[in-house]
Amino acid sequence: MRKELSRLARELQGHFQGQEELGATGFPVELLPPSLPVAAGRAHGWNGHPAAVMGRDGVLASTDPTFRPVHAAVSAAGCLADLRRTTAGCQKCRLCQTRRNVVFGEGAVDADLVFVGEGPGHDEDRLGRPFVGRSGQLLDRILIAMGLSRESVYICNIVKCRPPSNRNPRPDEIKSCEPYLLAQLNHLKPKVICALGTFAAQTLLGTRESISRLRGRLYRYHDIELMATFHPAYLLRKPLAKKQVWDDMQKIQEVLGIPPGSYVGKGPYLPPKGK
Repeated sequence: MRKELSRLARELQGHFQGQEELGATGFPVELLPPSLPVAAGRAHGWNGHPAAVMGRDGVLASTDPTFRPVHAAVSAAGCLADLRRTTAGCQKCRLCQTRRNVVFGEGAVDADLVFVGEGPGHDEDRLGRPFVGRSGQLLDRILIAMGLSRESVYICNIVKCRPPSNRNPRPDEIKSCEPYLLAQLNHLKPKVICALGTFAAQTLLGTRESISRLRGRLYRYHDIELMATFHPAYLLRKPLAKKQVWDDMQKIQEVLGIPPGSYVGKGPYLPPKGK
């Protein structure tokens, strides 16, 4: 009997440790029904397990049979903090072998606008923060032109680890990281998502269309407006595309109810409205 109790205790301890590593904040008590809406899932204390994401029909779905929802009164900030801890030790794809830091994302947890890029670069990998290199400086100036700031939006990427030599993320790497992104968006629930670049747009919209064909119009993504546009890194190479990006940003401003205005920073950045 004593040996059996010791065995059960070890198994129970291992179970709780596994739940904690997956971001659990309470004791698992019941399975969610397969078609439970997201709002109901939150009422049941869904805690942001990276394998639990919004299905295409807008309900909670799981890609991991070990997923169990947990009763807990947790905020979006708490859920994102749990998810950040989970991604910090992720080894689901080969990018974990070469990264310096997991670049989870940052910004306001109640942001109306979320920017989704493709993946971290050298500076992002070094600092563990998204969009802090030249592309990030350009994005900051775009935000100023929109009447926003980095602190008022949320910024993240399709993949959380830097691909070696800044190569394009591979399909298996995108697939491995996608549940983390979908969980982030599910917690943030912004009014608008801005997909920056080809891989962000194609992943979120489930298409192979080029960014040139996708940009310039609003889509619906789980009842959220989505705008696809060129990545800031592309603008560094092709400055003339700034006019198209500014057109896209003005459409986002309209959705958010931000009055359009001209950039008033140092020197001309984006063309004024109408040019």
